Amino acid sequence: MAGDIPYLMRGVMPVGTDSSVLVSSSKYLNDARLRDWVAKILLRRNGSDVPPPAEMHEFVQILNDIRDFDAIEAMFTAERKVNPELDAWFDEGFISTYAIEDFEIYPKGSLGGIFYDQMTSGDYEIQITPWKEPRTQLDYYNLRSGQTHDFEHILCGGGFNFMGELVPYWYRLTNVPKHMHDPELAGELNVIHIFGSLRYTVRTMLHYPQVWPTAVNAIQRGMKVGQASDALFMKKLEPAFHLPLDEARAALGVRGAEDVDTSREGAFWASDGKTPLEPIAEAAE
Repeated sequence: MAGDIPYLMRGVMPVGTDSSVLVSSSKYLNDARLRDWVAKILLRRNGSDVPPPAEMHEFVQILNDIRDFDAIEAMFTAERKVNPELDAWFDEGFISTYAIEDFEIYPKGSLGGIFYDQMTSGDYEIQITPWKEPRTQLDYYNLRSGQTHDFEHILCGGGFNFMGELVPYWYRLTNVPKHMHDPELAGELNVIHIFGSLRYTVRTMLHYPQVWPTAVNAIQRGMKVGQASDALFMKKLEPAFHLPLDEARAALGVRGAEDVDTSREGAFWASDGKTPLEPIAEAAE
């Protein structure tokens, strides 16, 4: 009887199959490695034995095995026919060639100066993945995404810490679909970002709820700047390196960015909650 079926279970229709192994209509669910990876990155506590960047290195290997690269190339080609900005971006094919020491010349407070201070104050490298000459449109998109990621932290208002990482993730998740006609292409380009951001959202709620408000705020700020801004992911950043941050944002069409210091909360998250989360000092009257 329909009345005996729990409300949330109504409409469920068991599907039979002749397959002798687990199978679904989702290529993501079908991959046993990805199922294990998702469970691990959503449910585990943080630990220095497996830093968060290593999680994404593992994910990219899995993703490359299940992606339909020919379909992505076809989507890019079709998108370029109706998206003049994207087409011109690919035609120019600009690739940055700077090194960290090249930024020493830029004044404090400028986009280049802020980048230099960040890169020299921590264990950072400009090229986070091994260099290879782009052979496909997706190769070029990924190369430029890697080259601009750290600047997206600065321009979008996300600090260089684990809570600040949510800002550029959610900038991409909202900005890329805004500037693509094909939602399926935008979805393909944002697969890395949606999976990557899940680590910070789910793990924070499960294990570090003390900084959940910080995570929510970072997501909201990333969404705000992504929805309000021009296609930052297609911009050439070099002409703005010498500009003060506010002027660089204006020149690059970045709108709605808000700078929030999340280093305290990021350190708490990174330490598996072992670093005391000291209250923020009240401003003197």
